[in-house]
Amino acid sequence: MPNTSQLCSVDELSDRLNDPTLRVLDGSWYLPSAQRNTIAEYQQQHIPGAQFFDIDMVSDTQSELPHMLPSADIFSTHVGNLGISNRHEVVVYDTAGLFSAARVWWMFKVFGHQRVRVLNGGMPAWIAHGGAISAAQVQLQAEVYESSEPAGLVVNHADLLANCHTADYTVLDARSAARFAGRAPEPRAGLPSGHIPGSKSLPFDQLLLDGQLRSAAELGALFESLQDQPEPKFITSCGSGVTAAIISLALFEAGYGLQRLYDGAWAEWASLPESPIEVA
Repeated sequence: MPNTSQLCSVDELSDRLNDPTLRVLDGSWYLPSAQRNTIAEYQQQHIPGAQFFDIDMVSDTQSELPHMLPSADIFSTHVGNLGISNRHEVVVYDTAGLFSAARVWWMFKVFGHQRVRVLNGGMPAWIAHGGAISAAQVQLQAEVYESSEPAGLVVNHADLLANCHTADYTVLDARSAARFAGRAPEPRAGLPSGHIPGSKSLPFDQLLLDGQLRSAAELGALFESLQDQPEPKFITSCGSGVTAAIISLALFEAGYGLQRLYDGAWAEWASLPESPIEVA
């Protein structure tokens, strides 16, 4: 049977680093409160041959919400300029271990790129295993890239409002349990904490062990315990669409395929007066 895992090991990436059919991306991103300059960090050290993928730049820059999914045309332009075509395999990592790389993986998946995986454990695992580090500038020749339309994989505010009544989908929230319950403040000023009615708390760090995604068997058992419908249908959410993608990656790895994601996430939900909010 073919390997359908969405994860790439450090050993495999090391062996294939000079493969011309492979493209490696540093998709590191942190909350503004972390005061990290990910572009500068990339320039100082990255996996040899890797290019930087900026989720704030490859986004719908007309939206007031953070790093919303861009149009297919905008995504195609940015990806093509990175020297990536539809024939290339893509491996994404981040410097946290497994954090924002999942968002980049999800973006490629949503736009129809099947051959994309996440480096399990990211840069920390790479360094721990003695992987080479480079500060060399990487500039590849631009390629033509053609994206597919998302085809219902991205959920909007109206969809979530409707689901509050129909409960057709199990909504999984990747934020901390304290933010979900309304006991801790949101990192974005002016937003109340709490959660979407009927949603379930699944802090993203529960899906990880030592910075790597838990086994498919462990993840499958966890999602089965959270499933409300006879047919598994999930919507993932979080603060701004980044850690929701970690749940999406875990669902895919557990055999549930690419489930739907609420891209506006809590940043949108909590900012709109018509959104019901539950606490505790």
